[in-house]
Order: sequence, then structure tokens, then C-alpha cells
Amino acid sequence: MQRTSRDATAATPGPSGPAAASATATATPQIQLIPASADGALDAAEEAVDLLLDSGRAPGDVLVVTTGEKHPWATHELSFGETSYWAQHDARDDVFYTDAAVVERAAKRPVVVVAVNGGPATVASTVLPLARARAGALLIVCGDAQQINSALNKSA
Repeated sequence: MQRTSRDATAATPGPSGPAAASATATATPQIQLIPASADGALDAAEEAVDLLLDSGRAPGDVLVVTTGEKHPWATHELSFGETSYWAQHDARDDVFYTDAAVVERAAKRPVVVVAVNGGPATVASTVLPLARARAGALLIVCGDAQQINSALNKSA
């Protein structure tokens, strides 16, 4: 999938909000919280990805995880079979979209963006530690701030 740039008026994603944590070691990514409703979390994640790409981040550096409905790209690519889908993951040529149910299979990438766009009430507390472990430099989480902070504090 080729990504097209949008006009970005916001700053490059970086630490913000109560969920932000400074990187105390190379194994601890910075965390940025982007408050959004479950309905708006996927759009917020897409905007974060666009900003990352516009700021020079390589597409293959980015993993996007959804907690509810799959990203449309993942749904489309999975229609060709899991082998083809995961081959794109392994190639690291582009942003890769997956869902919380299979995030354990995803490899570490410099940036992980999580869209808390629904799913069971416990999904954020389950997926955020896994996403944090896969984020080399930056973890961006889009969704309900209270739910995310609670999940991140439990996993800290």
C-alpha cells in the first residue's frame, strides 16, 4: 500500500500527557497518548502515522495495532491469505497493520501505534504491554486516556 501525505499542521508525535514516560534505557520506548474516542482512535492513529512518515520516518519502521475492528488494509491483505500477509510483515517495506489478537507474532519495530478502537474491556491492558515490548523507540496510543493510563500503570 502506498501512503499519501496529508497536510500536517500538528507537530511530530512526541511525549505528552500523563502516559508520557521518558526513555530511561534503550529498551524503554517513549510513550505518547493521543486522546480519542473508540470511534475516532483509528483516525487518530492514521494521522499519527502520516505525521511520522511526513517527518521522515521510514514506513517499515511502523507497526499499527488495532484492538477492535481490523484496519481496512489488514482486512484486505488477509483476503489473500495469511502467508502473503505475514510475508509483507517480514519484508518490512511498508507500515504493517495487525490486530491485538495476533500482536505477539509481530516483530519489534522502532515505532508502534496502537488504536484502542474497541474490543473487550480488558484488551487495552492485555495489548499495551505487548505493544510496549515491540516498540523500540516510540509507542503511540490512541484512545480513551483514562483507560490507557490505567492499563499502562498496571503494566509498568
